[in-house]
Amino acid sequence: MRIVSHRKLKEFYETKGCEDSRLALERWYNVADKATWKNLSDIKVDFSSTDYVGNQHYVFNIKGNSYRLVVVIKFTIGYIYIRFVGTHKEYDKINCLTI
Repeated sequence: MRIVSHRKLKEFYETKGCEDSRLALERWYNVADKATWKNLSDIKVDFSSTDYVGNQHYVFNIKGNSYRLVVVIKFTIGYIYIRFVGTHKEYDKINCLTI
């Protein structure tokens, strides 16, 4: 899969107080980058707690659910667009379908 953009992950884990997310986010990135996912079932092989929330948006629990990652996945073209990365508390304040 092609991921747009790694910079969002890096900016997040370089933020003061979020440094502990680095290892988990980089692991997610490395797995997703090498993946050839075609549907949610394929994703769940690598990340069993992934949720589909509609409108091509998927939510990944990061670092034991301390953080959330919301992405748009276009399976037909093999692209992942990072829409949100944040704490669980920040995630509760957003609408996953519209970000």
